[in-house]
Amino acid sequence: MNRKILIIDDEKNILTSLKDAFELEDYEVSVAGSGEIGLEKIKTDIPDIVLLDLILPGKNGLDIITEIKESNPELPVVMMSGKGSISDAIEAVKRGAVDFIEKPISSEKAIITIDNALKISSLEESNRSFKAKLEERYSIIGKSKAICDLIARIDSAAPSRGRVLITGESGTGKELVARRIHNNSDRSSKPFVKVNCAAIPGDLIESELFGHKKGSFTGAIADRQGKFKKADGGTLFLDEIGDMKHDMQAKLLRVLQEGEFEPIGSDKTVKVDVRIVAATNKNLQDEINAGKFREDLYYRLNVIPLAVPTLRERSEDIPLLIEYFIKQAAEENNRQIKSITPEAVKLLVKQKWPGNIRQLKNFCEQLTILFDKDTINEQDIRSIMSDADDPGTLSDFAFIQEGKPIKEIVDDFERRVILYFLNKNDGNMSATAAALQLERSHLYKKCKILGIKA
Repeated sequence: MNRKILIIDDEKNILTSLKDAFELEDYEVSVAGSGEIGLEKIKTDIPDIVLLDLILPGKNGLDIITEIKESNPELPVVMMSGKGSISDAIEAVKRGAVDFIEKPISSEKAIITIDNALKISSLEESNRSFKAKLEERYSIIGKSKAICDLIARIDSAAPSRGRVLITGESGTGKELVARRIHNNSDRSSKPFVKVNCAAIPGDLIESELFGHKKGSFTGAIADRQGKFKKADGGTLFLDEIGDMKHDMQAKLLRVLQEGEFEPIGSDKTVKVDVRIVAATNKNLQDEINAGKFREDLYYRLNVIPLAVPTLRERSEDIPLLIEYFIKQAAEENNRQIKSITPEAVKLLVKQKWPGNIRQLKNFCEQLTILFDKDTINEQDIRSIMSDADDPGTLSDFAFIQEGKPIKEIVDDFERRVILYFLNKNDGNMSATAAALQLERSHLYKKCKILGIKA
C-alpha cells in the first residue's frame, strides 16, 4: 500500500513540484491551499504524514498543527517555511512537529526528510504497541472487592518513595503488584529489575546484587555490573526475599541504610538511588522467631505492606481471568481463541486452585493447546482434571516417538516429572524441589531450560 502524504501550502508552484516529486516515489499525494482545507481533508481521509507550511492565509501553520495534534496526536507533521526563525522551529517542535525544514526545498531534501519522519513515526508506533502489550501482559485482572481494594492501595503507595513488602501465597501475582507500583511511580521511565532470591545460589547472590571486579573470585573472568547498579534511578524487585541467606540479609540492610555498596573485589563505593519492592510467600514474623530472618531488615522493608488475596478470596474474578488467559495463550501459541461454555466456567469457579492464578493460567494454556475446537465444554474440563490427578501418567511412555534423539526424550520426561510434582505441590517450588531432592536454584534452572513457567 502506498504511503499517503498531505501537503498544505498556499503557493501553487510548490504544491505542484512537491506533488510530482512524491508521486515519483510512489506516494499517494493530496494537496491543500490553506490550513482550513487541510483540516477538512484530514477528517475524511487521514494521511500517513503531513507536510505543513508555517505561513498560511487565515490560520497559520502553528495553529493548524495544534488542531491536527488535538484530533490525531500520533499523526506525524513536518513544518516548512521560507521566513521561519529558530524560535518558530522550536515552537513547532513543542507543538508536535517531528521536523522543520526551510524553503526553498529541493525535491530530494523533501523526500529524505519525509522518509526519515515516517521511519521515526513507525518506530514510535512500534514502541507504543510494545509498551501497550507489556502493560496488558502485566495488568491486574479482576473486579472483586478484594482486588479493587488492593489496586487502590497500590495506586496510593506507588507515587511515594516508601519501600513496599508484598505478601501472599505462591502464584497470587505478587510480581504484577510490583510492576504496577513501578509503572505508576515517578520512576516508570527508569529500569524495573527483578531478582529471584530463591533461584540464585547463596554463594552467587552477592555478585548478582552488587557486581564484581574481574579476578575477584574463581570464575570472575570480567567485570560485572550488579542488579542494584542496573536498577539505579528505578525499582529493584526482590522476589522471595524470605529465602535470602542470613549473611546476605546483613549486607542488604547496609545498602538500605546507606544507599551505597562496594562490588566484590573493589574498594570503590558505588552510590545508587533505588526503590526496593520485596515479596515473599513466607510468614516473615515466623521466620524472625525461628532466627531465619533479621527483624531489623523486616522493618526496613515493611514500610508499606501489601497483602495479595488468594484466588479463593476472589473467586468471582475467575471468569474474567479464564477469558484473559485463554486469549493470551492463543496469541502466544498461534492458536484460535476459544470460547468456553457457562457450565465449564462454573466448574472452574468451584475449584480450590491452591496454586492460585499461576495454576489457573497454566490450566487455561492446557485448554488452548490440547483442544482443537472452537468451544470448550464441561466434559473437556473434567478430562484434563482427571489426567492431571492420575499419577499413572508418569509411567506412560506413549509420548516417545521413534527417531527422536534421546536427549529430547529425556527432556520430555523430565518436563513431565517436574510438571507433575509442581501440580501435586500446587506450584510451590520449595516443596517440588524437596520432592525431587534438588536445590531450588537447580530446579529453577531446569525449569528455564525446559521451558516451564515457574
